[in-house]
Amino acid sequence: MIGIRFGGNSEIDFLEVPDPTPGPGEVVLEMKASGMCGSDLKLFRAPPGTVSAARVINTEPIIAGHEPCGVVAAIGPGVSPEEARIGARVMVHHYWGCSVCDHCRSGWAQMCSHSLPRVYGVNAHGGHAPYLKVPARTLVPLPDELSFEAGAAISCGTGTAYSGLRKINTSGNDTIAIFGQGPVGLAAAQLAAAMGARVIALDTNPKRLELSPAFGASHVVNPAAEDAVAAIRELTKGRGADLVLETSASPAARAASIQCTRPWGSICLVGTGGKMTVDNVSDITRNQLTIVGSWTFSNVGQAECTRFIAERAIPVDKVFTHRWQLAQAQQAYEVFGEQNAGKGVFVM
Repeated sequence: MIGIRFGGNSEIDFLEVPDPTPGPGEVVLEMKASGMCGSDLKLFRAPPGTVSAARVINTEPIIAGHEPCGVVAAIGPGVSPEEARIGARVMVHHYWGCSVCDHCRSGWAQMCSHSLPRVYGVNAHGGHAPYLKVPARTLVPLPDELSFEAGAAISCGTGTAYSGLRKINTSGNDTIAIFGQGPVGLAAAQLAAAMGARVIALDTNPKRLELSPAFGASHVVNPAAEDAVAAIRELTKGRGADLVLETSASPAARAASIQCTRPWGSICLVGTGGKMTVDNVSDITRNQLTIVGSWTFSNVGQAECTRFIAERAIPVDKVFTHRWQLAQAQQAYEVFGEQNAGKGVFVM
């Protein structure tokens, strides 16, 4: 089969590898949808040999894509019927660790304490190909009422948004400010609105900010054009936001998050990388703020997110503004790299 590989320096390679055969405890999926993630752009743009948390990228021949969704096509020895059956519609929790440490046993394989986890699409073959081989225990069922594209969205960006919102107990009592309206921020706006919250969406990119009302934002603010903290306080009659979800990884947005949150409010940091500078720690302590970090989700959380979306018929697949074939990969990542729209997805 032929899959997509990040060749480095914003170039796509097409990698030919044998069709996968499942070993003990493994399954092979026939891919139906494989999403493009903002974190993929770091790998797409990086020079060959760049060292990352996944050790080295763009040197080993790895098929990209960590938002896989498809149907079970083959089952290896030792896989029980409860774990997988031929033809089942499934997503993949795209991490696999030792499977026995406390983190792995609780569904957080990405935090494995015994080994460097496999991350499908980063340091192990991913979903940008016709087939994908994974351990059966990485599978998360996809309900019939959800599209394969919805499953791909949940498998990273939308699932990440849901996990962050749950960590700060988002509810209908809350006004939430969401900094960043890329794919994770748009998904967060959509899900927070479904949870009943009033959503204030913020982004410095006007094209992305234009998408926010369709995803549930009641108000939009462009911090490049106005004072974000003042705008949020005006919209909340001086009280401040009850909750903040920061998805942009912008130091300025992180600083503004502290300033715009009401006393006893909560801030969830989802955007990775960059710095956070606090001018006055008393802004946190005297306002009794809670600041938490949130990194993707567990396999249990992925299943919970899926149930929430299915039961409420939330059209999460509309975060995909572009659909592509694998042969269009170079163009697809160039368009996605402009970061002026939602997500892209490969459909098979």
